[in-house]
Amino acid sequence: MANSYFAHETAVIDEGCTIGSGVKIWHFSHIMSNCVIGNGCNIGQNVVVSPQVILGKNVKVQNNVSIYTGVICEDDVFLGPSMVFTNVINPRSAVNRKSEYAKTLVKKGATIGANATIVCGITLGEYCFIGAGAVVIRDVKPYELIVGNPGKSIGWMSEFGHRLKFDLKNEARCPESNVLYKLEGEYIKRVG
Repeated sequence: MANSYFAHETAVIDEGCTIGSGVKIWHFSHIMSNCVIGNGCNIGQNVVVSPQVILGKNVKVQNNVSIYTGVICEDDVFLGPSMVFTNVINPRSAVNRKSEYAKTLVKKGATIGANATIVCGITLGEYCFIGAGAVVIRDVKPYELIVGNPGKSIGWMSEFGHRLKFDLKNEARCPESNVLYKLEGEYIKRVG
């Protein structure tokens, strides 16, 4: 039976992987054992997907990204070029900590910019936006915009990736989708 995905001839796919239809795996990438890669994902050049990683549908992984064991990306996540995940909080070469891998959850629609670093054991909320080069060491709220080192919140983003500007009623409209968002305390909610 023919594969329902494309893998470049230089890509390596280990035993036990589940790879959805329409997936593209490009040059020199390695998909390690027991990974789940959802329909329509694009795995760029020189990417390593470690054992037991789960990628939802339509995840875009740009070049030179390593996705380590413990990472789960939900649908429509974007992982920018050379961004970095970790999976152990206190790694040492001489100390085996494979039993201490921490879970990192990247929720639906999140974007992680180029060269950003995501320290393990956190959750990145739906449609959050991590700027290029940011170092994220804490949970990120849905739609939150994080930049810098250490990462700090500087605002909110729409589902279409536009910075939201809230009016006196704490409402903002995405200029591309025309969707309305409401700021309620420390969270925003899509209202229409």
